[in-house]
Amino acid sequence: MKFTMLPSVFAQMFKKPWTNKFPAKYIPANTTKFLADVGAGKAKLIPPVETPPNFRGKIVYDKEKCIGCQLCIKVCPCEAIEFKEKEKKIKIYLSRCCFCSQCNDICPVSCLSMSDEFLLADVDPYSKDLIVE
Repeated sequence: MKFTMLPSVFAQMFKKPWTNKFPAKYIPANTTKFLADVGAGKAKLIPPVETPPNFRGKIVYDKEKCIGCQLCIKVCPCEAIEFKEKEKKIKIYLSRCCFCSQCNDICPVSCLSMSDEFLLADVDPYSKDLIVE
């Protein structure tokens, strides 16, 4: 009974990994710099990683459509959305977001949506790339 799993363990040792390698030809020395180069168009993702339909990526906010109802703030389980009283608009901190899409679903004017962008790594949780205004 002890050795019934042994063939399965050896079989798993020689299978290909299920995860994708980092989407670059060679492992970059600095991932953050590589992602910045991709954003600037200096480097390419190899191969391009396609996202499945209805993927929950970076939140897109259409500030002009927003009516300031604050429903998104009430349903956000992570408290990632802040209301800017002066402008009657919102600010979303992606470093706190769990990408549950509840804010998108409840928005009465559909000013929030999920994009296909998924490379959101950054060393600063309050960088301009991780704040949606």
